[in-house]
Amino acid sequence: MKNRILLVFLVSLFSGIIYAQNSNSNISIGDVFVIGEASNNSYKHIDFPSANFIIKKGGIANYKNVKGKKVEVVSIKEKKDGGLTATITLASKKLFFNSHKYIKVDITEAIHQKELVRI
Repeated sequence: MKNRILLVFLVSLFSGIIYAQNSNSNISIGDVFVIGEASNNSYKHIDFPSANFIIKKGGIANYKNVKGKKVEVVSIKEKKDGGLTATITLASKKLFFNSHKYIKVDITEAIHQKELVRI
């Protein structure tokens, strides 16, 4: 009798854990976001290249021009810790800083910190 009660308790506990996990299925490829404003132009969750790499590739390192631009999610990968890393590109099909086509983003944290805003 005790074994059955313990078994029922464990099954209900594990099924509750499975349903309690956060599902990030509301973000998909093709979603469009707007790059929000970050304090002191320091985007923590959007992995913009540093200024020297932008300049080496012939671009203009001006982070103020990026604010308010529409971006589109091109691919999504799940990290080991459960977070999502997305690759974004400008919706206008131009280059970021006239030098980079794609940028990596920790998308769940970027949305939470309002670095990316859903349209």
